[in-house]
Amino acid sequence: MATGTAGSTFTSELNRLANSGTYTVLTSYLTATAAANSLAGTSGKALIGALNLEADATRQPKDFKALGGICNELASTTNLSPLAALRSINV
Repeated sequence: MATGTAGSTFTSELNRLANSGTYTVLTSYLTATAAANSLAGTSGKALIGALNLEADATRQPKDFKALGGICNELASTTNLSPLAALRSINV
């Protein structure tokens, strides 16, 4: 189990989370949206939708949280930037 690495990008952290906590080689990276869908077990969802469904599979679009809110919810943190919240997730 490990948290993210200082200096990593938002896309890197989504790929780490989607890959059970392991950074893959850059040539294998998914886009942020594709990584969010992989993490959530969804396909074709927008980034915000996939992350909200990862947090709560029954959450309705009208109840979706914005990027900062959903990243902090996934990380069980508050008031962190989306990137800092994702980096803090220990997978």
